[in-house]
Amino acid sequence: MGKARWHRLGFFVTAWLFFVGGPRVRAAEPEAMCYLFAYFYHDREGEGFRLAWSEDGYAFTALNGGRSYLKPEAGEARIMRDPCLYRAPDGRFHLVWTTGWTGRTIGYASSADLLHWSEQKTLPVMAHEAEAQNCWAPEIVWDSKERQAIIVWSTTILGRYPETAMSNRRPERNHRIYAVTTQDFSTFSPTRLFYDGGYNVIDANLIPGPDGGWLMFVKDETFAPVTQKNIRLVRAPSLAGPWSAPSPPLTGNYWAEGPTAIRVGDEYRVYFDKHMLNAIGMVRSRDLVSWEDVSDRVTFPKDARHGCILHVPRALVSRLEQAAAVAAPIIPVPPAPSLP
Repeated sequence: MGKARWHRLGFFVTAWLFFVGGPRVRAAEPEAMCYLFAYFYHDREGEGFRLAWSEDGYAFTALNGGRSYLKPEAGEARIMRDPCLYRAPDGRFHLVWTTGWTGRTIGYASSADLLHWSEQKTLPVMAHEAEAQNCWAPEIVWDSKERQAIIVWSTTILGRYPETAMSNRRPERNHRIYAVTTQDFSTFSPTRLFYDGGYNVIDANLIPGPDGGWLMFVKDETFAPVTQKNIRLVRAPSLAGPWSAPSPPLTGNYWAEGPTAIRVGDEYRVYFDKHMLNAIGMVRSRDLVSWEDVSDRVTFPKDARHGCILHVPRALVSRLEQAAAVAAPIIPVPPAPSLP
């Protein structure tokens, strides 16, 4: 065998040994994830929203020392209640919120990192309704079928739905759910009625269902003739409906509002505001029929109210922690007293 042929054979043997017995390229590890909860303080609604995080979705710790991430400037009253933080398919965060107890607008801003925010917008979603009394608890969800975002909220239009006009003490509090759609958060569709179940309803929260349909968790806002003030579930094959009759209450013998749901494996978790008790609770279910109240197992920052839950990369929270550490004020340590 000639020298050239020996060289070629040696090259192929070496290559074969490298690929068979040499170092392997390891598959990329799945990205570590955790839970993020956006919320507000009801007695500091002019300061903006806060964030807390959790490894397991049960024990939440405040980020940024409990300080606000965005001071509200939009809307009639320039307050921020009921923040809903949504992460779009491209990774950008979009925030909507209640801008006042009364009025016809909701607030909007966006951010790539939760630290630097776009200019805030006042969205006049009910400006066309002269008798609109409010715009409460807006929420965003992505409609993958139509490739657009949908924003839902609750409004009372005075004189509309007279059969439930006094279901919550006064006619200015007789809500139904309304919606707009958008592909770019710059232009929006005309406002439309999204859900009328025949009762006073607020705080709609939407997530995909297990069968390709949709789940909507809502608060039955009925006070009279029989007080409800609880969380219920309605279902639909698509975001266009039709919506089912509401389920029996998922929550217990306390007033509950502001549901925010997430699927974890084959379990559905619904967090909610026990606003009369100043606490966040949680119920969970595997079949969407039987619900277990595990409120005694969750912990949140003191006084946290009406928030929303997200599943996010742990690296995002690490960056928020690092930014908070840099921004935190340095508190001087007093010198030790000198010995006599």
